Amino acid sequence: MDLDEARTRILDAAERLFYDRGIQSVGMDELRGAAGVSLKRLYQCFPAKRDLVEAYLRRRDARWRTALAEYVDARAGGPADRPLAVFDWLGDWFAETGFRGCAFVNAYGELGAASEAVGRVAREHKEALRRYVAGLVRALPVAGPEVLAGQVVLLIDGAIAGAALMGEPDAARRARTAAAALIEAAGGGAGAGARSAQSDGT
Repeated sequence: MDLDEARTRILDAAERLFYDRGIQSVGMDELRGAAGVSLKRLYQCFPAKRDLVEAYLRRRDARWRTALAEYVDARAGGPADRPLAVFDWLGDWFAETGFRGCAFVNAYGELGAASEAVGRVAREHKEALRRYVAGLVRALPVAGPEVLAGQVVLLIDGAIAGAALMGEPDAARRARTAAAALIEAAGGGAGAGARSAQSDGT
């Protein structure tokens, strides 16, 4: 196989194993076997494990944010629906069998103190999420959109952590209700709060 195919197979294996079991528990030889490549080819693609870890995180970041944006674009009926649709997507993700929380928080918890690259990629992921949410919020007639966006991101991160640690997919729905209340209080309109109340069955 050529280098591009080998790289893809290695990254696919790394994503499965790193996300499911953690980075430090997975060795390069196990990755080689899971990817079906030779050890020589593995090191041609990724000369050191830290290179593979960074590539895995960057690809996951791109895929995660693309999936989120595509869902919001497809499901949200208008600007007022878009920030809350983020939580609907989270709910679907939390319910997946392989859900293990935020890959970036997990990686930082394992390696952040020792790896500048992991810390940098994790921060870049969170900053990109904040920018995305800020773009959604700025489309609403709200006061202090940047502050509101920061509050919504905190709810997103809290929901992810709660769902992972406590095994509660319902964390997304509860965070959605809180986000709707914040948007309502900032002047985002009555529709968001009404939709959230309906989703809660209240």
